[in-house]
Amino acid sequence: MAFDSLKKSARKFWRDDIALGDSDPQFVELFNRFAYDEVLGEPNANHPDLTDARRSMAILAALIGCGGLDEYGIMLSVALKGGVTPVQVKEIVYQAVPYLGFGRVLPFLTATNDLFQDRDIALPVEQQGTVDESTRRTEGERIRRQVLGAADRPPRDEATGHIRTWETDNCYGDYYTRGGLDLADREMVTVCLLAALGGCEPQLVSHAAARIRSGVDRRFLIAVISQCLPYIGYPRATNALRCVDIASDAVDAEREAMQGLAEQDSAEQNSAE
Repeated sequence: MAFDSLKKSARKFWRDDIALGDSDPQFVELFNRFAYDEVLGEPNANHPDLTDARRSMAILAALIGCGGLDEYGIMLSVALKGGVTPVQVKEIVYQAVPYLGFGRVLPFLTATNDLFQDRDIALPVEQQGTVDESTRRTEGERIRRQVLGAADRPPRDEATGHIRTWETDNCYGDYYTRGGLDLADREMVTVCLLAALGGCEPQLVSHAAARIRSGVDRRFLIAVISQCLPYIGYPRATNALRCVDIASDAVDAEREAMQGLAEQDSAEQNSAE
């Protein structure tokens, strides 16, 4: 099965490379059985588009979002063995900054660099920036519209207008324009960051809707969040699943409205003829 390599790699790491196998053997067996047998093997927690690499990327993002630094170090080794590239890892960490803030992300950036150096992975990795000061706003606005669509709202008044400008220039212009992750994977990473962070359900709904608009179905996001559940817990996972349902319903309503307008336009053209 597609997840066999990830399961074997993760179980081997827990068994051979960390001390919990000696101090907490029963717990390690309990967690391994759930996370690497039940969750990885559950049909509803899998999807044809959820490759081993994407699964690992989602879990890394979730661990950053929930502050799981020690487990991040464990899963980073597993992810690199499972096909996630050093460039992709760095982009996941960078993508976390506009959503979690630099204060939360710095320890993960440091841990990533330390592991890369231990594995003789050259630093810096290939740089992925695609914009400069003259293009970041234009490109940021373009991607913002693509991601948020009708969910984007203007600021209440000019007192907070600068935040929207920063969001466009910095969040979307500086980060979303980068290479290393395509927009679909970047949005998957964002969904996992927000799901694990908790307390930001409106933003999670918006980004889940953006991921659905990009062409995936609701079941893909259910599978992604299901894979993150052992690391973020049931309350945040179930809240995230509720946000996915809200997002899915909203996108369905948008599509029905667009279909209705198209049918109306067609009827008007036919009557005019």
